[in-house]
Amino acid sequence: MSTTATTGTLAVSGATLHFQVHGAGPLLLISQSGEGDADRSADLVARLADSHTVVTYDRRGLSRSRLDDPERGATLAEHADDVHRLLASLTDSPALMLGCSLGAVIGLHAATRHPGQIRVLIAHEPVAPRLLPEAERARHEHELAALQDLYLREGLGAALPEIARTLGIDPTHGDAEPDLTPQPMNALRRANFDFFVRHDFTAVIEDTLDVAALRSTGTHIIPAAGRTTPRTVFDHRCATALAARLDRELQELPGGHNGNTSHPRAYATRVRELLAAPGTGLPVPPTR
Repeated sequence: MSTTATTGTLAVSGATLHFQVHGAGPLLLISQSGEGDADRSADLVARLADSHTVVTYDRRGLSRSRLDDPERGATLAEHADDVHRLLASLTDSPALMLGCSLGAVIGLHAATRHPGQIRVLIAHEPVAPRLLPEAERARHEHELAALQDLYLREGLGAALPEIARTLGIDPTHGDAEPDLTPQPMNALRRANFDFFVRHDFTAVIEDTLDVAALRSTGTHIIPAAGRTTPRTVFDHRCATALAARLDRELQELPGGHNGNTSHPRAYATRVRELLAAPGTGLPVPPTR
């Protein structure tokens, strides 16, 4: 299954973003996890584009989104401003957003910094230490710094298994749905991982998320976690903490931390259900 995409670029402060638009219907922006670019959730996009205008993009520093200064990273506030400017260029109406991992934190920042622009945000396992109690927050910030140091000393081969362990990711992908689009660890993905670990890890550690403002953004935030993500790992703990802070039930999504890529069929169905749930004010979108 595939869809034809319209591609574009958008000049933002310090970068030029590459984005893709698929399908028709209410606008749904997907902000990817980690090293994920606009193509990372291709199988999921193909299953949502029959009911939504699905927008994906290369986060600044990844793939085709060029930086004015290639050596400079980005703060989460800058990533959120990119989302704000991208949405403003595409629609005058409040949008829907699915944020996965780092993308979920970007969505939380966008919701607090640009009230009213995002109508509903599904925040799947946000890697946001500021959501946690202070002692636990410090422990996980140190854990991320240690992973970054391991990568810089010993490379991706040594760091990737430890990153997977920290986030509760099954590296064997034994539970994945069949017939997925191959995602080999090629040179492009390695370059994206390099930027992610060198720069976006720092952005997470130095995050400035206004947690108190999450309750009054005007965005209906849906905290979510993967069905198979261990309950004790960092990202699940953040999702649980977000649900508690918002006094909302933690919603379950198929698969684990990367369920958007490992279980696109079931994940798309669940995303539609969550977007149409009571409280979002949205109708159930038809599947054409």
